[in-house]
This record gives sequence, C-alpha cells and structure tokens, in this order.
Amino acid sequence: MSGDTAPAPERVDRHLLRVAFILVLGTFMATLDATIVSVGIDTLTDEFDASVAEIQWVTTAYLLAVVGAVPASGWLADRFGGKRTWLAAVGVFLLGSVLCALAWSVTSLIVFRVVQGLGGGLLPATGQALLARVAGPNRTGRVISVVAVVPLLSPVFGPLVGGSVLAVGTWPWLFLINLPIGLVAALLARRHVPAVPPSTRRTAFDLRGAALLSPGLAVLVYGLTEVAHGRTLPATVGVTAGLAMLAGFTVHGLRTRATPLVDPRLFARPPFGAAALALLVLGASVFGTMFLLPLYFQTGRGLSAWEAGLLLAPQGLGAAAGSVLVNRTIDKVAPRTLVVTGIVLILAGTVPFTQLGHEVPDTVIAVALAVRGLGMAMVGAPVMNIVYSRIEPEHLPRASGALNLLNTVGGSLGTAALAVVLQNRLAARGPDISSAFADTFWWVLGFCLIAAAGATRLPRTRARKA
Repeated sequence: MSGDTAPAPERVDRHLLRVAFILVLGTFMATLDATIVSVGIDTLTDEFDASVAEIQWVTTAYLLAVVGAVPASGWLADRFGGKRTWLAAVGVFLLGSVLCALAWSVTSLIVFRVVQGLGGGLLPATGQALLARVAGPNRTGRVISVVAVVPLLSPVFGPLVGGSVLAVGTWPWLFLINLPIGLVAALLARRHVPAVPPSTRRTAFDLRGAALLSPGLAVLVYGLTEVAHGRTLPATVGVTAGLAMLAGFTVHGLRTRATPLVDPRLFARPPFGAAALALLVLGASVFGTMFLLPLYFQTGRGLSAWEAGLLLAPQGLGAAAGSVLVNRTIDKVAPRTLVVTGIVLILAGTVPFTQLGHEVPDTVIAVALAVRGLGMAMVGAPVMNIVYSRIEPEHLPRASGALNLLNTVGGSLGTAALAVVLQNRLAARGPDISSAFADTFWWVLGFCLIAAAGATRLPRTRARKA
C-alpha cells in the first residue's frame, strides 16, 4: 500500500443488488412488525378483554425476545453458515406470525410473540453480515447505504400499514401480512443468495455468557418499563438485577479463554468503540423519538393512527433521499464527515420538538422530520461501513451481531428511559400535555450530543485496500 489515495470503488453489479434486495426483505419484515402491531393495541384490548397493563406485553415481549436473540446471531452464523441461519430465522419468524394470528388469549399471544421476536432478532444481524461477506470490503459501503435505510422507514410505514389493515380486515391480519413477504424472501434467497460456509474455527456456544447477557438486557428493559408504569418494587429489582447480570457478563467475557458470545475487548478496538457509542446513543434518540411523536400526535393533537402516520411520512422521504446521497458519496467522503453531518442534521431536526408547548405548525414538524430522516440515513450506513471494511471477514458475523445489538438495546433503553421522563413531566405539567412532550425532547437532544462526541472519534480517512 502506497500513498494516501483510496482505490476506485468496485462496481455494484446487478447480482449484488438482487442479493441486497432479498436480504433486506427479511429486515423490513422484522422491523415493520415491531411497529405495525402498536396500532392494533386498542383492537387487541377489546378482542381479548384485557387491561392496558396486560396488552402492553404484546409489544414488550416481542422487544425482549429480539434483544435476547441478537447476541446469538454471530455464533449461529459461524456454526451453521450465514445463509442457512438467515433462512432458519425467516422460518421461525413466519411460524411465530401464524401462531400469533391463531392466538386464543392474551397469554398465548404473548408467548407466540416471543417466538416471532426470536426470529425477528436474528434477521437484521445475519442479513447484514451475509451481505457484507458477499459484497467484500470495497463494495460494502454502497450496498449497506441502501439496506440501512429500511429500519428508518419501518417506524414510518408501520402505523400506515397497521391502520390500513385494520380498516379492511380483522386483527389476525396484523400478523398474517408477514407471510407473503417472508415466503417470497425465502424462495428468492434459496435461488439467488450465495452460501457462505461456516467458520472453520468451531467454537463452543458460550452458555454462561448467554445466560448473563440476553436475560440481563431483557430484565433491564423490563425494569425500565416498570419504572415508566410507576411500579417501584419490580422496577428496582429489574434494573438492579439487569445491571448486575451485565456486569457479570463483562467480567466473564474478559476472563474466559473461550470465545465469548460478544467479546468486550472488541469495543476497545478502534474504530469499533466509537462506532458502538454512536450507534447506541443514536438508537436511543431515533427510536425514542419514534415512540414519542406518534404518542404526541394521538394524545396531544387527537389524530388517528393513519393521520399520525401521514404526518410522520416526511421522515421516511428524508431517509430515502439521504440513502441516495450516501450511496453516491460514501466512497468519496471521509466517514466521520458523513456521520457528524448526519448527527448535526438530527440535532437541527429535533430542536423544533422542544417547542411543542408553543403550538408548532404542521409544516414546521414536517420539515423537521424530513431533516431528521436525512440525517439518520447519513449515520447508520457510514458507521457500519467503517466497521465492516476494517474487520476480518471471519469476524463479520459477531461484529454485525454486536452492532445490531447495540442499536436494538439503544432503542429499547432509550424508549424506556424517555417513557420514564415523559411520565414524570406529565405529572409535573398536569393538563399541559404538549409542554410535557417538549420537556422530554430536551433529553433527546442530549442523546444526540453524546452521539456526536462519540462520532468525533471515528477515523478521518476511509479504509484503503492493501
């Protein structure tokens, strides 16, 4: 390697785009389902004659199952191969979807949502790692810039799709809608996605790490949700136990001589540590906002789920535009420049929401969401490209699992933390709902500032081919 000139990017051919489209169907299906069901909560409450406290577990159980499944994705891909693991995840997700549609009680629905979440948690991580292996380091950035926009669009389309389904059909179709998407994705993958062989290094599954990490994350998220509901004892037990289990996992990961489920040392390797911090905190900001805004539109402004979805649509348009921009510039611009610019745009797009107590016009909200969407698309793909282009191919599955875990955990913890803040501000503000939401968005700004601090530690230059 000589000089500082980066090599010309390799061409993204039709075959690679086809593989990317197939794999992104799985990610779209899993991320869409995380939001589409939220629109049907009222319908499910009436159907099963359940309380709000009971029915909220339909969403929470799925989320906890996703958090529990992601850490195992790297080991599964190493052991059985990326394509085989991805197809199995599609099968588990579709099985869970059918079972959810056949549920006869709240308890059965919650159990079946766990099955669905286990498959859904594996799909994004294994799909991204498989795509990165197929693309190679010099084409990963451009392909990931297209794939990474899907999780940003799903929270926007979820309310629209859910509202449309319930307008013409019954509640089981909230789950059955996954079947055609999943079956098409599986059939196309069997034909067009190349098989990536399992790792030649056969490592034993880290049972102790799995017993500490996944349950620890799930218990911590559970504890935070209990804080939001004002239940002191289970909240205290959940948060304390969750943090203790995560601390135990860290100690175990540093001391074990075997391959841990997620290696804590990975976060000390530049640029992984800075990328991890940026994704973790940004996930809290992005997914926390997608929790706050639909709630504000429907409770503070009295909009329907469909109307709220339409008002959120500009964020999806901004994300799509950002994806095109990143695709054209990711091989020409330093990744840190893209990421920091994206975070600045997210900050700028968040500021108007801190003024919701002053009756912000819909036009301002739409523009702010478009700016946020543009910024969000400029962060995810470059961060993933930084890591994927600098890590050895055999380590891609575990690195992808770790990044997706951080994004998921950031979104989960951020949403739970913002729910606690919102609950506190609603109690303090009384009937002034808009001001309570405005107060909460100051915390979102704080998350963005921490993410920006992490982004400044990213590399100034792009990875260069030896």
